[in-house]
Order: sequence, then structure tokens, then C-alpha cells
Amino acid sequence: MEYSMNRKDNDPFLLGNMKIALNRIVKAINEREKIVIYGYHDFDSVCAISLLMLVLRYVNSDVEYYIPSVYRNDRNLNKEDIENNLLCLGANLIITVGCGVKSKAEIQLCKENNIDIIVTDYHNHIVEDNNCITINTYQTNCNYPFKDFTACSLIYKFIEVIASYYKISCTQKYLDLVMMGIITTEIEIEEENKYFVEEGCKKLKQTNNYGVRALIREHERNYGGIMKFYDEGIIKLLPKMISKNKLDNARIIVELFTTNDSYRAKQISKYLYKEVMMSLE
Repeated sequence: MEYSMNRKDNDPFLLGNMKIALNRIVKAINEREKIVIYGYHDFDSVCAISLLMLVLRYVNSDVEYYIPSVYRNDRNLNKEDIENNLLCLGANLIITVGCGVKSKAEIQLCKENNIDIIVTDYHNHIVEDNNCITINTYQTNCNYPFKDFTACSLIYKFIEVIASYYKISCTQKYLDLVMMGIITTEIEIEEENKYFVEEGCKKLKQTNNYGVRALIREHERNYGGIMKFYDEGIIKLLPKMISKNKLDNARIIVELFTTNDSYRAKQISKYLYKEVMMSLE
């Protein structure tokens, strides 16, 4: 993988354990092992899950995702989720999205059940655990120059190495999802995240994602003369689609961003904007 001096992001292989993670996921893809993506209900994580689902489907992997059905403040793997859901799904490999770096006991449980784990987590917490492969900029073996990723921007780095291995040349088309994930976190957008947001805004205006297109059209129908989707719409409205009382919407949004059916995308977008408008009343 070659990186131009004009690019404002860094080589993903500078991330600690990235080569090991690539080898493990390539094995899972090529041998049709069951891969389960595990993430939470915030909009950044939902975009990241969708992003990874799209790429893994593209390379014909056996992949599903799991989002907990109960609200939790922490961002850990959960024992009940593993025992009652992930084992039932027949997972051989779990990839966490924006969570899991502090889940030592749960990772051990997975190991005892012959499930490997790749942890992608942006939180500032250092854990040395030989039972999983950890991609986290704050780990002692990571020399990556930029530290402050979100769930979505970190998973995009992982996707870049998968794309490099399988000779996929179109990963930048997914930057619209990365941009939306970053913006909805309300973090200070700088350095590499700023690059992703700038490029993502360009991709958004020519997106070929049916779900994103449907959201834009539904937004213009409801708020076109008041609030631009590209500006306030993403920041103010999209996070409101998921709340403690509407956690199922996280899964619905993953379905929106991963569908290849334009009619289905249109119907989901109508439902989500109806939810937003009701929450603002």
C-alpha cells in the first residue's frame, strides 16, 4: 500500500497489531468462518458497523452484526450477549467496533469457546491481553502518529488494509459514512478526522449508497427550506434517530445503510424522519 505525500492520513499498517488483524480476518474470509461485528447504539458506531458490513459482504464473507438490545453506558463486551447470542450465531471471529478494550473477562470467555476477537476501540485505556488482537492507538505497541479516532474513522483504517489485500480500489466511496459518524460524535475535528470529514462531504454529494441518498431526499422533503442536510442536519437530527427508548433504530439504520434496495431505503428513511419529528414536538 503506497501513500502519497499529498494525502493527510497515515499508513494504516502503522497501527499496532494491524498486520496480525489482517491475517486473521483474511483467514476468516477465505475459509468462510462466521464473523460477527459487535458494536453499540451511538450513530458513530452504527456507521462503523455498516461500513464494515458493506466491505465484508463485498469480499463474500459470512458476516453478521450484533448490537445490544439494552442501553449501557460502558463500551464493553457483555457476558450475556456472548452466551445468549454470539455463541448461538456460531461466531468464529468477533470484531468489536469502538468497544471492548476493557473486556478482559469477556474476551477470556470467548477464548474458552474457541472464538477469536479483534478489538477495534478508540478509548484511551491501555490493556495488554494476549487473548485478543487489539487495534487501539493508546496501546504501548502502537506508533501511529494520530490518536483521536472515532469508531468509524478507526474501522476505516482497518478497511483500508482489507481493501489493499483484496485489491479493492473504491474504499473512498465509503467516506460519506465515515464523515457522518465523526460529525455526530461532536468531538473536535482535527488532523486525520478533519481529512475524513472534508473528503466525506465531497463523497456525500455524489453518494451511491441507497440509504444515504434516501436520507438526503427525506431531509429535503421535511427540512429543505430550513436546515441543510450537509450542515446542521447531520449534527442536529441524525443522532436523535437513536435514543434510550428507541434502541432498535440502531439496527434499522444499519439495515438502511447496507441495503441495495432503493424502495426499502426510502421507507426506512420516512420512518426515521417521522421518529425525529415526533421527538422534536
